[in-house]
Amino acid sequence: MEPAVEPAAVPSPQLTAAPVVDEPAQVVAEEPAGIVVDEPVDDAPVLVPRDVPRGTTDVEGRLSEELEPSPVDVGPAPVPRETPRARVAERFPAPTETRIMTIANQKGGVGKTTTAVNLASALAAAGLKVLVLDLDPQGNASTALGIEHHSEVAGVYEVLVEGRPLIEVVQRCEEAPDLWCAPATVDLAGAEIELVSMVARESRLQRAVAKYLKAVERAGERRVDYVLIDCPPSLGLLTINAFVAAPEVLIPIQCEYYALEGLSQLLANIELIQEHLNPDLAVTTILLTMYDGRTRLAAQVVDEVRSHFGEQVLKTLVPRSVRISEAPSHGQTVMAYDPLSSGALAYLQAAREIAQRGVQEPPQAAEDAAVGAPSGAADPWARWTDGSVTRRGFASKEGGA
Repeated sequence: MEPAVEPAAVPSPQLTAAPVVDEPAQVVAEEPAGIVVDEPVDDAPVLVPRDVPRGTTDVEGRLSEELEPSPVDVGPAPVPRETPRARVAERFPAPTETRIMTIANQKGGVGKTTTAVNLASALAAAGLKVLVLDLDPQGNASTALGIEHHSEVAGVYEVLVEGRPLIEVVQRCEEAPDLWCAPATVDLAGAEIELVSMVARESRLQRAVAKYLKAVERAGERRVDYVLIDCPPSLGLLTINAFVAAPEVLIPIQCEYYALEGLSQLLANIELIQEHLNPDLAVTTILLTMYDGRTRLAAQVVDEVRSHFGEQVLKTLVPRSVRISEAPSHGQTVMAYDPLSSGALAYLQAAREIAQRGVQEPPQAAEDAAVGAPSGAADPWARWTDGSVTRRGFASKEGGA
């Protein structure tokens, strides 16, 4: 029994010796201190374990403090709002007179607001004076242009309902040198109900725009070259006011079948406005948006629309672009957010086409008011209807459908 007890007591003091414990601790502390702290990698993220106790040794404590990210280094650096501006070296020709264009389509999500603000930014960046009228109660155009449009700000509602002069609510946009905007507030959502009982409810915006243009001229300021009216996705009194105020209509069409179906109802309403309220109204410009060249449907829609509407369709196709969707979240248009992106270049080319058309003869109303297309043009829905419906959804002048 005694020889078995004595060898068990001899090795125990050798296992608890201090030199054996200190050597691995020094090796573990020196390696990360030389690799991570002294020679940091800027692009690689550094993760610090939160459950590691500090203060065990001086080396470990200093290592934990240096690896902990500072509040300044977390997240991307903020971009100043006034820094990015839409700049175009080219100068577009000014129109012979102020062009007032209503951008309308009762179908939502086709790019009305995106088209309005980006065309306005492109035209203003090319040396023209542009005014944007935001008639959409959502106020998305005001947001994209960086304009305040909370309930305490005077906007289009005060112009239509209270009769305030338009020149008192117009604000300058920082994005382009001569870009202006009349914002839309949440009060505009109830404007259609309040306009029902008012006299000349359909032409209140027309009179306001005419007075504004005369006031600018009397003040000796530069003439407004373009007035772009952004409409809500409906065919109510706000959209009717826009149709009466403008002689030109620009229709953005999404390269999908549903966009073509909704176009018939829009053109039928334009025909009614021509007959009763604004005989000079004409569909002068059609812009194809959200084009995806990878799908056959998009190419078919482009072919059908161009064959039906002819020269009214711009040659430019606006592609689907992530940059276009990201720009409003920064309070900018894509022209200022990423001027070299595919979406910005497409809208710049579309603005160039519109400007070149403005120096030509003023557009005349189409012979066929309901369609706005030359006689004998192919039916754009024939591919899907097999020619069974030639004028789908159009209201005839005799009152039929």
